[in-house]
Amino acid sequence: MAEKPGSEMARRGFLLAAGALAAAPLASQAAAQAGEVGKGFGFAGASLTGRRKLGKLEVSSIGLGVQNMSRTYQTTVPGRPEMFNIIRTAYDRGVTFFDAAEAYGPHEVERILGEGVAPFRNKVVITSKFGWNIDPETGQHLGGLNSRPAHIKLAVEGMLKRLRTDRIDLLYQHRVDPTVPIEDVAGAVGDLMKEGKVLHWGLSEMGPNTLRRAHATVPVTAVQNEYSMLWRGPEEGIIALCEELGIGFVPWSPLGVGFLAGAIDVATRFAPGDIRGAESRFAPENLPDNLALVTLLRDWATRKRATPAQIALAWLLAQKPWIVPIPGTTQMAHMLENIGASRVRFSPDDIAELNQEVAAIEVRGARLPDAVLALSGVEAPPKP
Repeated sequence: MAEKPGSEMARRGFLLAAGALAAAPLASQAAAQAGEVGKGFGFAGASLTGRRKLGKLEVSSIGLGVQNMSRTYQTTVPGRPEMFNIIRTAYDRGVTFFDAAEAYGPHEVERILGEGVAPFRNKVVITSKFGWNIDPETGQHLGGLNSRPAHIKLAVEGMLKRLRTDRIDLLYQHRVDPTVPIEDVAGAVGDLMKEGKVLHWGLSEMGPNTLRRAHATVPVTAVQNEYSMLWRGPEEGIIALCEELGIGFVPWSPLGVGFLAGAIDVATRFAPGDIRGAESRFAPENLPDNLALVTLLRDWATRKRATPAQIALAWLLAQKPWIVPIPGTTQMAHMLENIGASRVRFSPDDIAELNQEVAAIEVRGARLPDAVLALSGVEAPPKP
């Protein structure tokens, strides 16, 4: 991706320092190096503060999404030893919530996470997701979705092996299968719970009626949907429904695939293979308007002596006490910056003012390509 020099303020400069983080054999060594990287940016040596509840499941107030640890947005491959360092340093700094899926890789990200958390597996919460039609043995995408009960159970067996564990702490349906009643999906997950292979379950990007039906069959712990200042769709009903049912909410892409951190400016053009190039909210005709959000974040970052990314994450934390964002990264510097958001504090007047300012900015363009958007908000068919 080509970027205009100076477009990212401290975050890009921060990465220059992060280049000094050579892969270390021990997590403690990586953590020590990471502390050096943070000097001068307000979060050297920072640890994550606070715990939150997703239903009855306690997790760190910010999690770590590991989706891109087998490839970046630009499809390049990060160094595997450094991904272990990031995972282990995150744990050293207080992160106990790690998010993966069989579709990430496919399969490879689960292997990375399983090896990364092996030294402290019993002290963290691991999530993964099923729902795509993926060959359980080869990882090959076979096309479309598949939440048939027998397939779910095969998928989970593969997850357990790749994650080097005997249970999935939180298992999500990645997308609703329009051919399988959600009661059948919940029943299969309930069977896995009885066997101790799954402890909690959730759904992602589902329709509201499907969430109600799922929760009535087997209580749902968490919903994972896209949510950020850049995409506030869950505010139209899903967040209120989660509150009504006592379900936690986990925002994916809480930094708008880097946009809210200042990674994109009006001159940005995306390299082939960068998934952001297919999202019209980042098209040249929409960027100038949408960058008003980044300007707003920079203003608040100055006020709070933080970074734009930290303000964006702290804003999510301030919305509800049961919201737990899972920013993903393949950079040690970004991970440390992100967990530093837990130290940002807003007064009631602050958050009222910020909410009003965010609401006044109209985001232009779609959050995903049409073919992908069609998989969100889907209602499962009725049970015969």
